Amino acid sequence: MSEVLRRAKHALVSVKQYQSLLNHYAATQSIAKTKALHCHIITGGRISGHIVSTLSVTYALCGHIAYARKLFEEMPQSSLLSYNIVIRMYVRDGLYHDAIETFIRMVSEGVDCCPDSYTYPFVAKAAGELKSVNLGLAIHGRILRSSFGTDKYVQNALLAMYMSFGRVETARRVFDVMKNRDVISWNTMISGYCRNGYMNDALMIFDLMVTEVVDPDHATIVSLLPVCGHLKDLEMGRNVHKLVEEKRLGDKIEVKNALVNMYLKCGRMDEARFVFDRMERRDVITWTSMINGYTEDGDVKNALELCRMMQFQGVRPNAVTIASLVSACGDALKLSDGKCLHGWAIRQKVCSTVTIETSLISMYAKCNRIDLCFKVFSGASRNQTGPWSAVISGCVQNEHMKDALEMFKSMRREDVEPNIATLNSLLPAYAALADLRQAMDIHCYLTKTGFMSSLDAATGLVHVYSKMVQSFQPGSNSFFIRLYQIVDDPSLDSIVSWSDTNDSFVLWDLGGFRTRILPKSAEFGRNISEFVRELRYQGFKQIGRSEFGRRDFVKSKLLKKKVESFDAKRQAKKAKAKAKKARKQVENLFQNLQI
Repeated sequence: MSEVLRRAKHALVSVKQYQSLLNHYAATQSIAKTKALHCHIITGGRISGHIVSTLSVTYALCGHIAYARKLFEEMPQSSLLSYNIVIRMYVRDGLYHDAIETFIRMVSEGVDCCPDSYTYPFVAKAAGELKSVNLGLAIHGRILRSSFGTDKYVQNALLAMYMSFGRVETARRVFDVMKNRDVISWNTMISGYCRNGYMNDALMIFDLMVTEVVDPDHATIVSLLPVCGHLKDLEMGRNVHKLVEEKRLGDKIEVKNALVNMYLKCGRMDEARFVFDRMERRDVITWTSMINGYTEDGDVKNALELCRMMQFQGVRPNAVTIASLVSACGDALKLSDGKCLHGWAIRQKVCSTVTIETSLISMYAKCNRIDLCFKVFSGASRNQTGPWSAVISGCVQNEHMKDALEMFKSMRREDVEPNIATLNSLLPAYAALADLRQAMDIHCYLTKTGFMSSLDAATGLVHVYSKMVQSFQPGSNSFFIRLYQIVDDPSLDSIVSWSDTNDSFVLWDLGGFRTRILPKSAEFGRNISEFVRELRYQGFKQIGRSEFGRRDFVKSKLLKKKVESFDAKRQAKKAKAKAKKARKQVENLFQNLQI
């Protein structure tokens, strides 16, 4: 206990002195001393509303959420300062719902605790993180009705919020009406455009920034360089590099890392290595970026050499580093290197990382060692999608098609959700086996789980049905019924994988259909929707003249009822209920805010 506290035991300490001590402990984040003083205040019977408020603020600033929350909730009337500090604490620790609920309580108390320019930036950030557009609009509405609508810190927070919603046009409107833009405003727009995929707009904003003679900072460069890399705009990237040298912005490692990544994405290993070699300090991100660059370039020798240098300089490789090196060994000639990396990962006790497990399974599959794939998978994280997808893909690559289907069934039995990459790897196995019943099963599964809205999945399914045409005798209507079910799906108007369909028509001796339809694709050009409509129309006509007729095709729609038997239905219901509950929570917050 400090000398001040020892003296306080034998003297009457005023409220101001307690508050002064607590403010000092808050500034130095001395949680132990705060607790000791709190105990002294309680035993001395000096608790008051002002002291409780200051204690709550001190605990919040020290990062002790439980104590801060308890004291805050016990206060009969909270101050503006305590509200702001507690809201900031919740946002800092990712408790965004708690932050919004505290804000609603603050607003409901009325005039004494009106939100200010310190409150709104944190509340806007919470709304952005919750991805609740209605909540964000309600907060923006309150800001416009207040006197803080032109405050640049509040406006910057609104920019970030709308960018997190993906509403780049709304963010741009807020930006355009700002009278006092600072470098943070420009950085928020550049990074927001980049995150939402508007790369050219990000460059346009930077050009406007230069035109208005606003000096960029480190954050500007770190936001801008990924744009240059994504667009492969080497000239622009070099100009930004020149700007870094002129403005002396290269003192931060984040800027140097961004430069290295930009040159790597532009395919300039030599320039990336030039920047790398002249860096005074390198972290694991720097080394991993260069190693990944070499592996993508097929230069395993230099990648492994960098890994040795990295460890020699005392930088420990992380899971991404090892996964990148392992992926470079996906060749039978490099199997020994892959095994060495596997052994090193085991000795370093990082082998249980999902990223490394997935990379090891993929590497052994590419080296045609399916036995080692299964060995790694047997000890992998079976509740994660990555290892399952990798082992299914490995089975297909090594032509173990039945094993791939069995692994997928096991995956579903263990309630592990597949992703589109899993299904893209799996569908070729169904095509190779040419089993109509199994094809119907995966078709129903894709429909029920919503994966049929993916162009890749739908194209893969067309390929599955097309590959099994030779297995059926003319007169069997199963193939065309299912093929037209895919074509007749209105969500797939952009599907362009008609080469498989064309081959099927030829094999089935439907040359007239092929002659009428395929030339039309050139007439429609890129308007695939019109082409699909024409394909459906001619398809119905062709089927109408065949032995099974339009009525059988319509009756085939009843096949969709089979999807009710899939356990995916149960999973879909769970996900829907969970989403509904989360949506209800946000809607309640939104309703409470509209007062």
